[in-house]
Amino acid sequence: MAADTTLIILGASGDLTSRLLLPALGQLLTREPGRSVRLHGAGMDDWTDEHWREAVKKSFQTTDAAAAFDQVSQTTYSQADITQAADLQKLLDDTEGRPALYFAVPPAIAEKACLALSDVKIFEGTVLALEKPFGTDEASAHRLNQQLAKLVPEDQVFRIDHFLGRSTVLNLLGARFANRLLESVWSADDIGSVEIDYPEPLGLEGRAGYYDGAGALVDMIQSHLLQVMAFVTMEPPASLNQLDLRDATSAVLRATHVRDDDPVHNSRRARYTAGDVGDRHFPSYVDEPGVDAARGTETLAEMTVEVRNARWQGVPITLRSGKALSSGHRAITVTFKPVRHLPGGFVGESEPSELVFSLGPDTMSLGLNVNGADDPLELERVTLAADLGEGALKAYGEVLSGILDGDAMLAVRGDAAEQCWRIVQPVIDAWRANEVPLDEYPAGTAGPTSWNE
Repeated sequence: MAADTTLIILGASGDLTSRLLLPALGQLLTREPGRSVRLHGAGMDDWTDEHWREAVKKSFQTTDAAAAFDQVSQTTYSQADITQAADLQKLLDDTEGRPALYFAVPPAIAEKACLALSDVKIFEGTVLALEKPFGTDEASAHRLNQQLAKLVPEDQVFRIDHFLGRSTVLNLLGARFANRLLESVWSADDIGSVEIDYPEPLGLEGRAGYYDGAGALVDMIQSHLLQVMAFVTMEPPASLNQLDLRDATSAVLRATHVRDDDPVHNSRRARYTAGDVGDRHFPSYVDEPGVDAARGTETLAEMTVEVRNARWQGVPITLRSGKALSSGHRAITVTFKPVRHLPGGFVGESEPSELVFSLGPDTMSLGLNVNGADDPLELERVTLAADLGEGALKAYGEVLSGILDGDAMLAVRGDAAEQCWRIVQPVIDAWRANEVPLDEYPAGTAGPTSWNE
């Protein structure tokens, strides 16, 4: 996208803006000092321009990007109700250059705003960036996609999944497609299972209003981990441009289903009870402010899926994420099948090889069986490791870079967003029918004891 873009953050006075968007923008502008962007904030709070500028400056300082503030120092703020067409029209009319509307608001508000945009004159090239979850089920996601299609072309809709901006996920593409050693064994012929695990030590952090209605399955697996899985399992795209890459990820999501079509035996759920994570004490989830215990919302979710195509048929892929957990391993773990035959005489370690991409700190490691130093017939486990670094940009920095450049490579396409809901719906239905027990685990542990058995 050209430099004459105005980034309009809707929900500018909210936590997402101050904690993630503005620090990432500051980092992006620090790394690319020649980049020009106008910045405008809009929110329900009655802020002055000066108050907004101070908020921007403070957020930039959290990523040592204070100097970058000069590039947006003329930023302004408007009090606006973005569900009202008149307020949205004024925001667009006051914009210089091409507008990029970033909806840093809850999904329900974003949907109302998109409906209001039907009565707004939208300028050519306007970008609409919406946070996930996108809709509340497959049908609502489809309706929202239809509404967005009436407003702007698909390549100007950025459905944000900041996990796709994580440096490890991007490094996965290089490891898969630039190394013959991996590229030739990346299928069910050689891979026995895949796990994508994202434990979080955090709790609700004031998000009970949203989280208690969503839970870990929707908040993490539907919204993020299925997209990561698509990067792991997609067919090699012809290029990494937005058309080819998103074609590849959408195709593999269409082939993804709950394993054996059995959500009861291929999903688990649990919620935390009182406990300590480090030096922080958590009350039981049901006692957290804003939580309705009767909802039975899970804080830890797991489901196993399979990709029904020639490359992956039969390989179980387990997706897991939860809150208030001990510092577990956030990682993509690819476990290879055992060797077909181990000659007699070897003793010791002979577990299958594992390739692990750690999601912070970003590393890649390969576990292998090798001959021992003292006895050449005794096998032992060694790990070859590479530090992949932190990446040049934070995940939201990569997201904002794509928005400002008009490159939707790391944005979720409309059909993919619908497919993610379709994949998890059988699990949602089984849980609502109480066909899967709601287990418990003390905060600060790795999860229910029974899960480790």
